[in-house]
Amino acid sequence: MSSTSRKYRRTACAGLALVPLVALAACGSGGGSEASAEAGSGKGTISVWAHQGQKNETSALQNAVKSFNSSQNKVKVDLKLIPDTDYTKTITATDASELPDVMEFDGPTMANFVYNNKLAPIDTYVSAKTMSNATDANKAQGEVDGKHYGLGMYDSGLGIYGNKKLLDAAGVKYPTGLSDDWTAAEFTAALKALKAKDADGKPLDLQETAGYANEWGTYGFAPIVWSAGGSLIKDGKAEGALDTPAVVSAMKTFQSWKTYVDPNTDGNAFAKGRVALSWVGHWMYPAYSEALGDDLVVLPLPDFGNGPKTGQGSWAWGIGADTKNAKAAGTFLDTLLDDANVTAMTTANGAVPATRTALAKSELYKQGGPLQLFSDQLAKPCGDSDITRSCVAVTRPVTPGYPVITAKFSEALNSVYGGADPKSALEKAARAIDRDFSDNAGYKIP
Repeated sequence: MSSTSRKYRRTACAGLALVPLVALAACGSGGGSEASAEAGSGKGTISVWAHQGQKNETSALQNAVKSFNSSQNKVKVDLKLIPDTDYTKTITATDASELPDVMEFDGPTMANFVYNNKLAPIDTYVSAKTMSNATDANKAQGEVDGKHYGLGMYDSGLGIYGNKKLLDAAGVKYPTGLSDDWTAAEFTAALKALKAKDADGKPLDLQETAGYANEWGTYGFAPIVWSAGGSLIKDGKAEGALDTPAVVSAMKTFQSWKTYVDPNTDGNAFAKGRVALSWVGHWMYPAYSEALGDDLVVLPLPDFGNGPKTGQGSWAWGIGADTKNAKAAGTFLDTLLDDANVTAMTTANGAVPATRTALAKSELYKQGGPLQLFSDQLAKPCGDSDITRSCVAVTRPVTPGYPVITAKFSEALNSVYGGADPKSALEKAARAIDRDFSDNAGYKIP
């Protein structure tokens, strides 16, 4: 895995492959009374917890806190940084009464923390301006039953990076954006054409180094399920959503690509020109752009019948359920999520700004920018349930049971990639997910 990829796994993609999210499902009984946050005076010292990721990102957060503390004398922020590998485990193991006034969290873990009464709704504590300036995809990740429990500074997205020189040499026509995306069959045909011109016959990178039985498996390849018209779970059931004939067929196609895949053990298959296509996310742009220059093109994932889809979501900020000063917490979040701080953070980590105004001004992601595709995708959010042909950016299921969903789906994906029968693997995963939801009364949040 390249250093750039490792950097992303600490930041923009909600803890990919780092924290075994399934461990969350066993923590706390859940479903108790709603959070008892108190507004408080709006003054005084508030405690803030955050994950300690890459150096530039940490510096941006520290600067934001320092600037906030010096800009006024009503609220002081006491920031505590926790190593990213320990962060989610720390929140999980800490009683709600001992959690801070404000805390950062991985997007997919939010519903579980709400279920275990560790987060309070933020709607009445952040300003209407802050809420309206958040992108729709950002708000979708942070919403449970019409209430918002989190907002992020940045978002994420997937695409296919292409080497224009190699694509042209093989006579491969490629999409220019969402409107003329490849079908899955066209993508497979492109791989065949590229293979004929490739030294070792392996023109594709799927970031397979660490396998797929982890969060990268779900984040990176659940879009195949969604694009085939399926879901990881629908109306509380995985059976009939995850294991449909269309999803099985799509997974057979995914399985067939393995013969074209460079193992990419050095993390440089695309940058060094060994492959023409790399299925990954926005976080690889700096390294790929530096290596390829004008030969770099950014393409949407292929369409399996229900339109192209991408994952989205990342770290977000919320208010501790037992805070006695939620008003002051909201004041800090209003500042943290303003354009100056969002721009500083996304400049530091290269992620997609999660506010409308910062996104519109971003040199990378604005209309006409080199990564406009990621903005276009996030501008068509699906949320986590209404996955239609016309929407693109899908939020991973916002449910306390997500840890089990991602564990079982990624296990199935990994086994399919390894040669297992897709139908059997998906049916097994669906049954396991449904058993767990049944055992936990559907993980209902009161």
